[in-house]
Amino acid sequence: MTKQFNPSWTLFALAISAFAIGSTEFISVGLMPLLVSNFHINLAQAGLTVSIYAIGIMIGASVMTLLTGRLNRHRLMMLIMILFIIGNLLAASAPTFGVLLAGRVVAALAHGIFMTVASVIAADVVAPAKRASAIAIMFTGLTVATVTGVPLGTMIGQLGGWRWSFIFISMIGVIGLLADYWLIPRNLPLPSKATVRGIIRVLTNPQLLFALLVTALGYGGTFVVYTYLSPLLEQQMHWSASAVVLILVVYGLMVALGNTLGGRWANARPLIALFKMFSGLLITLLILSVTGYSHWLGLLTVLLMGIFAFMNVPGLQLYIVQLAEQNTPHDITMASALNISAFNVGIALGSGIGGQVTTNLGLGWTPIFGAIMVAVSLVLLLGLIWLARPAKSTDRHCVQN
Repeated sequence: MTKQFNPSWTLFALAISAFAIGSTEFISVGLMPLLVSNFHINLAQAGLTVSIYAIGIMIGASVMTLLTGRLNRHRLMMLIMILFIIGNLLAASAPTFGVLLAGRVVAALAHGIFMTVASVIAADVVAPAKRASAIAIMFTGLTVATVTGVPLGTMIGQLGGWRWSFIFISMIGVIGLLADYWLIPRNLPLPSKATVRGIIRVLTNPQLLFALLVTALGYGGTFVVYTYLSPLLEQQMHWSASAVVLILVVYGLMVALGNTLGGRWANARPLIALFKMFSGLLITLLILSVTGYSHWLGLLTVLLMGIFAFMNVPGLQLYIVQLAEQNTPHDITMASALNISAFNVGIALGSGIGGQVTTNLGLGWTPIFGAIMVAVSLVLLLGLIWLARPAKSTDRHCVQN
């Protein structure tokens, strides 16, 4: 007899794995001072642990989707989590900074394909009207990671050394592997075969291309600041290392709140909701450029940034799926994969720009350059709103903006 799977439990399993993956994605933000000290590198070099990871996801999301498109979804999730665990164990045992980066790349390859597959699974197991909320539940694992996983990993690193932080994340990955094994259905339908032509079809569609650029620039703008959040709090706002751990917990709570609100607001009108979210983020970054030298005002602004930082994720992922359903219905999985890549183009670009700004101008300039990225994304969103208007007047079933 076929085992019946409850969609809520499936989303729970995806959230656990996303928690593991979210913990490793951002763990180096909290460990950066330790990595600088251990490997005798500067902040910009330490920032490679974020940007290299993002590049690995960017490549892995599309390439791994092409290579694994016809694999059973349950079996694929098992392979993804095993690869993720191997990458983190490699990072934990790294004798040199180069080997640490190699471990980050291996884990990132798993990350990219996981987010692609998990987003589609989450949207498929619920009613159409609840898809953004389902994606938000899956991404809650990422936000909970910023609440508990990243601060806990940072604290473990401060107490026992940074290597134990990656061992801790590997253990979470094992829990995610077991949850996926028991709670994800084994007979999920396979998507249409992903092809290189599908990539071309997605990238040559104006609306999809604009949406991918919005993802990269709008989401990535936060990472000009967030990548260097620990040194910003310690060096510029003069918070102690122990206080930074607690601040990261509260920051993560703000991220979780923003993610939940963003998923609800984006269910019906994702494009308009995204414009409001990015406008709020832009204003917050501009305020931070002024309050960033203040002990308390700077902290309050950082926490406000946390609310807007991931709020846009469910809406961005849902909107891409909706656009693909309308414009390239055979390439929905590839469109989702390319959007995951776009998220990480933004992370790599934002953290890279932040590294250069920190080295050449100082930490205090990072919010300004983050705001510039977000401002460009708002211009592109206006273009998307304009492109969507004719379709709305001729087809009641088109993508809602």
